[in-house]
Amino acid sequence: MKIREVLALNVRKLRQARGLSQEELAHRAKIDRTYVSSIERCRYSAGVDVVDRVARVLGVEASDLLTRPTPEGKKGRNSSCSAK
Repeated sequence: MKIREVLALNVRKLRQARGLSQEELAHRAKIDRTYVSSIERCRYSAGVDVVDRVARVLGVEASDLLTRPTPEGKKGRNSSCSAK
């Protein structure tokens, strides 16, 4: 799994678990909603400052967003990222 896929998976999973829309996450992190969407679809790689802001909004460490899921926590490949 590529690092963009890891970031996309973790951001989407945590955002949804906290009941946040892409728009609300973007607003709180002071980034554009389309940027959040692009991160979740592996279209953009995010800089460390953006990863840090998103992590703070989601209540985790920035490193948590870049941690690969364990095999038992993995539910298959993220199809939105596989078309590279």
